[in-house]
Formats: sequence, C-alpha cells, structure tokens
Amino acid sequence: MSIQAKLNELTNRRSQIEQGGGNAAADKIHADGKMTARERVGLLLDTNSFVETGAFVKPRATDFNMSVKEAPADGVVTGYGAINGRLVYVYSQDTTVIGGALGEMHAKKIVNIYNMAMKMGAPVIALLDSAGLRLQESTDALNGFGEIFLKQSLASGVIPQITAVLGNCGGGAAIMPSLSDFTFMTSKNANLFVNSPNALEDKFASFEKYASAAFHAENTGLADFVSGSEAECLASIRSLIDLLPANNFEEAPFAETNDDPNRITNELGLMANIIEQGVNAQAMVAAIADNNAITEIKANYATEVVTALVRLNGTTAGIICNNTTGNDGKISSAGCKKIVSFVKVCDAFNIPLVSITDVAGFTASVEEEKSGISKAIAKMTYSFATATVPKINVIVNRAIGSAYVAQNSKHIGADFVYAWPTASVSLMDEASAVKIMYAEEISASTEADVIIAEKSAEYKNTQASPYMAAARGYIDDVIDPATTRKRVIAALEMLFTKNETCPDKKHGTV
Repeated sequence: MSIQAKLNELTNRRSQIEQGGGNAAADKIHADGKMTARERVGLLLDTNSFVETGAFVKPRATDFNMSVKEAPADGVVTGYGAINGRLVYVYSQDTTVIGGALGEMHAKKIVNIYNMAMKMGAPVIALLDSAGLRLQESTDALNGFGEIFLKQSLASGVIPQITAVLGNCGGGAAIMPSLSDFTFMTSKNANLFVNSPNALEDKFASFEKYASAAFHAENTGLADFVSGSEAECLASIRSLIDLLPANNFEEAPFAETNDDPNRITNELGLMANIIEQGVNAQAMVAAIADNNAITEIKANYATEVVTALVRLNGTTAGIICNNTTGNDGKISSAGCKKIVSFVKVCDAFNIPLVSITDVAGFTASVEEEKSGISKAIAKMTYSFATATVPKINVIVNRAIGSAYVAQNSKHIGADFVYAWPTASVSLMDEASAVKIMYAEEISASTEADVIIAEKSAEYKNTQASPYMAAARGYIDDVIDPATTRKRVIAALEMLFTKNETCPDKKHGTV
C-alpha cells in the first residue's frame, strides 16, 4: 500500500469516527433540540483549538453482540483545547453511540483526560449525556465508574472540575456531577437522578418532578447553574473558566478593569433603605463589584443567602451576602450547606472571601431540627474557620447571636471586619434582650410598651452598638457605607500575600 493510500485510509477512518452514530442519529438529536457531542466541544472551546485524544479507541468486550456493534470513539469524545487562550481538558459523551453508555474503554478515555489534566494543572470539563452503565460490559463497566470516581476525588481541590448535564445522567453516573466543583444543567432535556422516578414511592413521580434542572436548582442545590439552551450553557462555562485559576497553586485570576476602585457605592440607594427593607443581596453585591457584574451560584437554592463570584479591581473574589428582603434574616440548614460548598471551592482555589452580613439567627422549625441544623451550622463554622484565603466581613445591619459568630466573624478568624453605622451586634435582638432583663419591671408596669421601647433604644445604642464591638476589637473599623467598595479592595490588596497554615493533621472530621 502506497503512502498516499495509507493517508487516504487515515482520512476515511477519522471521518467515520467523527460521524459518530451517523447522520440519522444526529438528526434525531437535533430534532430534540440538542447538539451532538462534537458540536458541543466545538462551541465550548476556542475556534480550531480542540485536539482529540483516543479517537480510535474501541470496546474490547465481545459478549452480547458487542463484537458486531459499531462504537466510534467508544461513545465519548475526549481531548484538550483552549478557552480564551487558557488550556482546558474536556470529555463529551456521544449519545448517538450505544446511547453514550459508559463501558471499560469509555471510562479509560476519561481517566486518561484526568491524568493529563492533573499533570498539567488545568481544569476538566465534562459534558454528560448518557444512557448509563453499559450492561454488556458489567463488572468492567463498574470498574470504569470506580476509576473515574477515584480520579475525581484525587483531583478535588487541585484542579477545577466543571460538569454540564445535557441529557440523561442516571444511576452511578449521577455521582460524577456531585464530585465536581460546579454543575450546569439545561432547563430542557437534562435529567439527573440516582433512582429512576418510576422506582420511587410517589405514584405521580416523573423526571420533571424529581430529576429536572428546576428540581435540583431549587430543592437539592445540585445544579449550580441552569441554562435555557445548550449554547447558553456552554457560554456560561466559558465565562466561569475566566473567573477561576487553572489549579490550586495559581492565585485568583486578574483581568484589567476600567472601574474605579474608589468608586462610591451608594448609587443604588441601598444604604438609606436597608434597615426598613432589608438587604437586596444581588443589588448589594453588584454595587461593589467591578462594572456591577456578578456570577451568582446556586441562585435558586436557599435564597436567604447569595453566593457569587465577582471581580474586585480586576481580581476574582467570592462574596457571601445575606438576602433579607422579604424574610426574617435567618439562615436555614440549606443556606449553611450552600455557604459551605462555596467557601470550600474558594479556599481550595485561592479566591478571597468577602461576607456581607445581615443575619438575625437560624431558622426555627421542626423540619430544621430533624434535618440536623446544628451539624449544618457546625460545618459552616468549620469552613470559615479553616479557610486560609483572605477573609473580610462587612456588617451592614444585624449581626445577632451564634449566627453572626458562625458567619465569618472576627471570633473565628476573619482578617478584617468592618461595620456600617447601621449595624447592630448583639447576643439577640434588643427587644428580646430587654424583655428578659426587665421581665419583672415590664410585668408590673401599666406602660410595658413604653418601657420596652425605651430600654430597647438604650440597649441598641450601648450593648448592640457597632462602636461597642469596635471598642473591644471585634470590629476593625466603622465605615461610611458609600466607601465599602474601596475599603474592601484596599484590604484585599493588603492581604494579597497572606500566608496562614493550619495545624498539621491528615484532615478534619467536621
């Protein structure tokens, strides 16, 4: 065979592989409003940057007619490329090939991607769309799951792992998004589940009810981002990559900004109305962020807290803000879990943390006690206390009781704590404190309301005053609300070289 013939053979083989399950299968995918595996990779990465690896891999199994099945690339497209010029690794399951089901060699291709990403210190992006485990390969396929879970576990906190669920992701495959740092889902076609809804006790169970993006965004918190289309989802992944370092040895990314670091932050009228209306967290975070741009994470889950990535004078920062507009300012166990996952990711990837605090306590209900809210609170406390990145807290209104202590207070290791003059720092709200301290006097008086009002004002101006906390060193400075942005940026710049180590141990147990 001549050299040209060999080249022609290579071209033909590669062309057949790139067709996946064929045109008919691709047409069916498109009719469902989805993209093929290769189309997804092409849209995700910079133009012409994708380099495929393992294209010629095939299944080794021959049982159950596997020897006669065509399985181009073994149902998963793997390789590397660039997002805005930065190296990333990607794998995209091809549902046109054996339903995208995971088998032995399919798994080995994914494991190989992780091996390369760990060596190079670059993110891994998974595009999941699969019928699940390949039954024809049984224990080999199970071993493949285990190898992937091991690599994901070892990579956790070392390189960013981003997963997009773009079709079915069921059974053991549902573990893969939860081992990632960020999970994207599309509002149509995406289903994430361990047990199929028809196996649940609810006779009205359906994928829409228990496996959809809306379900996981609002109820489980497994979906960090929900997109209306695959194109929107892939664009959002590109934007997120811009905010993350490539690995745990890099500092938080920096990008040039035209936003003045000394910009006054009262243009939204947030400061004057905060006590009466509560904190509109999204508006508050946007007010101090560069160009008012925020990337909110788990936006529809535990909405009493907002977690978001922003840029502050060009540098990525993580912001946790109590969202108290229209609620009582208390944190639920779900809110604690939301904060914990966010703090862990920021701490792992050297992203400084900023808390904006208006918290009145923890949610009081039978359901919360049954859920073990004390453990959720402990985990939140632990996550802040052990985080070694720069930590800043700005108390804008209430900072009440153990909820205040647990949420990035000076007492558990915050580097800087600022307070607005509107802040109230206390064991409990002033009215409740007065009713306990002056119980006998109030009970005996015919003007109980007057006594409560007078004593509450006295308590607020003395014990609960931010100046009292500042006098004891629990608050570093009481600041003009309009200067919040520049004070936070100045503190982060000072803390840039912060170096803090925890006690030597294998790992904590909280």
